[in-house]
Amino acid sequence: MISRRLLYLDTQRLTAYAWQQGKLQPEGVFEMRPEEYPRFTDYLRAHPKSHFQMLANVAEEGHELETIPFLQGADRRALITRRLGQHFLGSPLAMATSLGYEKDKRKNEKLLLSALTNPAHFDPWIKALQEADAPLAGIYTVAQMGGPLLKKLGKAGGRALLLTYQDHSIRESYLVDGQPLFSRMAPLFDSSIAGIASRFAAEATKLHQYLVAQRHFRRSEPIPVYVLAHPQAVAAVRQACVDTNSLRFEIIDSHQAARRLALKTVPGDSGSELLFLHLLATTPPSQQFAAEAFRHDYRISQLRYGLIGLAIVALLGGALFTAKQLYDAYSLYQETQALAASEAELSWRYREIAATFPQLGIDNDTLRRVTDRQAELLRQQRSPDNAYRLIGRAMSEMPNVHLEALEWRLGDNTAAAGPAASRDTLADLLKGRNEVITLRGAIRLGATSTARQTLATFEHFTDLLRVDRDSEVSVLQQPFEIESGRALRGGDVDSDSAQPRQFAIQITRKPGP
Repeated sequence: MISRRLLYLDTQRLTAYAWQQGKLQPEGVFEMRPEEYPRFTDYLRAHPKSHFQMLANVAEEGHELETIPFLQGADRRALITRRLGQHFLGSPLAMATSLGYEKDKRKNEKLLLSALTNPAHFDPWIKALQEADAPLAGIYTVAQMGGPLLKKLGKAGGRALLLTYQDHSIRESYLVDGQPLFSRMAPLFDSSIAGIASRFAAEATKLHQYLVAQRHFRRSEPIPVYVLAHPQAVAAVRQACVDTNSLRFEIIDSHQAARRLALKTVPGDSGSELLFLHLLATTPPSQQFAAEAFRHDYRISQLRYGLIGLAIVALLGGALFTAKQLYDAYSLYQETQALAASEAELSWRYREIAATFPQLGIDNDTLRRVTDRQAELLRQQRSPDNAYRLIGRAMSEMPNVHLEALEWRLGDNTAAAGPAASRDTLADLLKGRNEVITLRGAIRLGATSTARQTLATFEHFTDLLRVDRDSEVSVLQQPFEIESGRALRGGDVDSDSAQPRQFAIQITRKPGP
């Protein structure tokens, strides 16, 4: 697991703290002497699984306001790098913070350029971090932490002065919307409560006069001044810091501030470094001073732990998937067992019921084939309904045609009628052969009718039967026996015309769909 350690660097020494769950535990103090640097390197190597953040409280800190044209990407970065080099002589400990865009001047961007102008003060410590391959997350300043501190304490934004005490000096910061536009250190020669209180009041007046001279605001404009003090010094500071027309003092109890910040290690004196370190651990600013070359090990550590995190997520995902598959397999096994038990019970009940059935004298396979054949015959059976309808329509239009006999059969079943007919012959007969309807009847036109009228009536009747396209009509017997060579005249009257004229017709219908 990654642990977090904070390095507090002032003008004389570096102090290392371990931070965990709101507690700051001092782990070592390293003086600004050559013999101390190897000891610091050994300390770093003793904590290979830690990320380090450095908080600096030094006098060499510069801030400049700059305006650049609206640019993006590499052009913007190149211009900012050039402006930082112009203002701070190429210090590698520099940063730029965007303050937004001007609305009335072609959308120019306002920048706050900040730098630690004495990088030599940081060099031995950064070199020790690089030698120990210790991940440096960033370098921050006390002035940067002023804005987050006031925000956490619920103080309004806008312009404000913040005065704090640490390292036998007074840190004076001018903040606009949480961003430090000016910050300086004032040495403190009297560390008593009265000396600190009087110095707060004097430095607030000096800072106000300097900012008015720099035209950061008007002389008559009231500015809130926040002073962070130990509970034992609050009364003395409040007595020394008297409100004026321009300065509105507000004294902040450092112990109450620690409780608001959920810091479990409250300051033991008027120093404020513990509050700033806790803020750095919980809500670090988005910008920091260290160049990317100094943060190489930190980026490698981020990648390494990111890959480890992905591997852990993949492992947990695989474990969850495996657990789900095992649960599904167990559920299927339980279901299979239940179905097997149910099948065994149903089989037993079937055998018990089947034992009560009367014996048929045939085995189950034969019975199954017989029932299957019956079902097939039922599906294939046909009725002469359509043929009868066709004949009925023709008879209704021809009242002189009298039907005497009608024979319907399914195909030519004379060959399969014998006892030796096979099952396949019967199936073919029922499945694919035609309907055959034989009509026998007589035509009765009266005593004065001629043979030609009788034949015309018969032909009209056969034409009515041929209306159905699925039917084939063939004449088996004509009403008259017409001899070859004998002419049939329209005026001939048959002497036996009182007798009905017999005919026979066969209709063959194709099987329906």
